[in-house]
Amino acid sequence: MNDGDLRYLKSLSKRYPTIASAATEIINLQAILSLPKGTEHFITDIHGEYDQYLHVIKNGSGAIRRKIEDEFGNTFSMSDKKAMAALIYYPELKLEQVAKSEENMEDWYRVTIYRLIHICRNAASKYTRSKVRKALPKDFAYVIEELITGRPDLSDQEAYFNEIVNSVIETGRAQELIISFANLIRRLVVDHLHVVGDIFDRGPYPHMVMDSLMEHHSVDIQWGNHDVLWMGAAAGSVCCIANVIRIAAKYGNLDILEDGYGINLVPLARLALSRYEKDECKCFKVDYREGDYDVRDALLDEKMHKAIAVIQFKLEGQMIQRHPEFDMVDRMFLDKMDLKKGTVQVYGKEYPLKDTVFPTLDENDPYALSTDEKEAVERLRGAFLNCEKLQRHVRFLFTKGSLYNVYNGNLLYHGCVPLNEDGSFQKVNIYGEEYAGRQLYDVLEKYARKGYYSIDPEEKQKGLDILWFIWENKNSPVFGKGKMTTYERYFVADKETHKEPKNPYYRLLEKEEVVDNILKEFGLWGTDAHIINGHIPVEAKHGESPVKCNGRLLIIDGGFSKAYQGKTGIAGYTLIFNSYGLVLAAHEPFESVEKAVQEGSDIHSEMRIVQQVDKRMTVADTDTGKEMKEAVKDLEELLSAYRTGLIVENAQDFIY
Repeated sequence: MNDGDLRYLKSLSKRYPTIASAATEIINLQAILSLPKGTEHFITDIHGEYDQYLHVIKNGSGAIRRKIEDEFGNTFSMSDKKAMAALIYYPELKLEQVAKSEENMEDWYRVTIYRLIHICRNAASKYTRSKVRKALPKDFAYVIEELITGRPDLSDQEAYFNEIVNSVIETGRAQELIISFANLIRRLVVDHLHVVGDIFDRGPYPHMVMDSLMEHHSVDIQWGNHDVLWMGAAAGSVCCIANVIRIAAKYGNLDILEDGYGINLVPLARLALSRYEKDECKCFKVDYREGDYDVRDALLDEKMHKAIAVIQFKLEGQMIQRHPEFDMVDRMFLDKMDLKKGTVQVYGKEYPLKDTVFPTLDENDPYALSTDEKEAVERLRGAFLNCEKLQRHVRFLFTKGSLYNVYNGNLLYHGCVPLNEDGSFQKVNIYGEEYAGRQLYDVLEKYARKGYYSIDPEEKQKGLDILWFIWENKNSPVFGKGKMTTYERYFVADKETHKEPKNPYYRLLEKEEVVDNILKEFGLWGTDAHIINGHIPVEAKHGESPVKCNGRLLIIDGGFSKAYQGKTGIAGYTLIFNSYGLVLAAHEPFESVEKAVQEGSDIHSEMRIVQQVDKRMTVADTDTGKEMKEAVKDLEELLSAYRTGLIVENAQDFIY
């Protein structure tokens, strides 16, 4: 044994100072390794659709229903199973509904509590008692532990068990216990949540989604391009700020900024009213949803929409000029407009402009902000930087998130791994150095974190600029398209100019050698390894399948956002990875919480087994299991060191 190993074992002996303590931990870890693998839940492209997101989280993409089915099978009617599922999803609302129709609430409480005990016991069976104990709600920790570990079938415990339930009902605490059971069951059924990008934009409640994620017991996030955009805005990138506000204005979601985050948009409103007062802003109509938008705001919102769009094109032009290595000169159009002729040059071809009113444009310096635009931008930047709630959400994204994740044999990312036409990894110039494959992800993530955290002004600015690069550059892994045709969609009628060609990655997904090469690049191999991918909606209504390359790659963006559901025909895919394998769920659009409670309706419409394992997976088969096995080896070496006299037990821990 070398000196380094001995020093490590001496350090480990401080945690396990005796033979007994080290042996006990080995026994504990070995036992845990034999437990079934916990259930992982994958969702992606939430896009602010809070109600649908919350329902999918609450039902675990059908995992709750499967627990009910496992426990009760044919002994329950379908209506009883639906009612029980609705109670576990929305206990408060279901209790209100039951109270209006049930004549004998005490009997209902008693029957329901016993049923919940059975489901909870089933859900808790794959965990150690210690882990379950940590998940118990504080107010009912003792009661629930006794109920789910007790043996009412034994005569010695039957009276004790029944008395606990009776006492809860008699003291008026039955509803609170039922709610606690429902929350605990949901907590135990899904062990870990993966969000594969795009929490923000389009939908109206991303801030509520973020609040919910911050309360989740175990979650990781793979950043999507829309998430990175908001992260850049929170870090102070004016290009990102302009994009965030423009998208919010376009979809009638400025309330997210003003009410959700308390960001003051008055400086932009003043600019819009003073500069675009008589402009009809026909190209900047609000793409709002019925019921979610006050149409009385439309006139002002359209002017603000145009004002921030023009600012965005100017700021992005300045960015592109600063960074020729970004290779985006062809995305500059303000200097290619002829306002007298009413035309613009797009990739060498002249097109009529749909709008020629640009009151803040200096024809001699088209990318310069006017004085009032500069003032508005500075004030908006200050509002984003000083928004405590936004900063809290973005810090959470940086803490729990990354551009990719390798987890239990699966590679998770949003977008694509940039490829050449021949399937090789595309080399991308980042500040004078070329990167490809995993190295590209790593360097972009490093700079993204610098953009938020660095105190060195030069490094911070590089990071801020990379955050915008990740949002819309053709070589960005999370964007994955040849260009973002925002300008063309506003000002050029010809839809040929609106096309955004995808990276070759999307044309090569069915080639096993390409998918295998990507997996190997990130340290994975074998038929059990998968890529789980978000970003590009799967057009299910046209027969497109989310399962690619014989099940090696899964694209689970199927239209969570209502803006995409007309294109996809469904309301998104989610994925469950439990001890039996991978199960894909296709979802119908979510109508309302009220309908889910009253009718027991659910939104998972189709379950599809992607991979079923021959032998049930255990903790030993997971990344955590690998760490535990290494810990067991270390502890066995520590035991040997105690027994051979290399290390002496700590006598202070003995009681004489």
